[in-house]
Amino acid sequence: MTDQAQTQPSSSSVDLYWLPLGAGDNTHCVRTNGRIYEALTSRYKNRNAQDLYHSALEVTAHGEQFVIEMTPAWGNGQDERGVVCEGAVGLPWLGVSQFFRYEVRRWRNGTIPDASEAVASPQRMSTDIDMSQRLLDLTPAFATATWGRDELHTGEMWNSNSLISWLLARSGHSVELATLPPAGRAPGWDAGLVVASRLLSQS
Repeated sequence: MTDQAQTQPSSSSVDLYWLPLGAGDNTHCVRTNGRIYEALTSRYKNRNAQDLYHSALEVTAHGEQFVIEMTPAWGNGQDERGVVCEGAVGLPWLGVSQFFRYEVRRWRNGTIPDASEAVASPQRMSTDIDMSQRLLDLTPAFATATWGRDELHTGEMWNSNSLISWLLARSGHSVELATLPPAGRAPGWDAGLVVASRLLSQS
């Protein structure tokens, strides 16, 4: 586990944030649906229900700070938010509508809107400038498969956690340093690791 005391500002750093699913959603729709999903999944798999988390990264390289996160393509009016790619949500054909698309951000001087609600965060993943830069460079190459589906045949849905785990693994970070909050689960995390492993084995 990462020592939280080691997360002082650095000229190069990669920090991981765990955000409760639905953080910042004043309608409580995302959080409620997430709890229903987890209740059904845990019953099906005969285990206790867990808290669900969404992950994001804050990266510093060469004196510049970036936020990397997957978010809905709607609901943010800022023109400059570092969008590098988009994908569909739910079903591929639904992606023609902005309301059924996600965006991947590599946002210079950006913010994680719900960082105040993060749990067991930030977790420092590295202070290596080459790894930080590699992670930033890889972000536009993320596979924009349909959110919530398993089009890449990993055995798990593709989502925001897939983005973060894929980037960490592809850029050479030790993903074992990423420690979920107690009784927490990050659906999609393993999917990103599976796809990253496939790519690394081909290189």
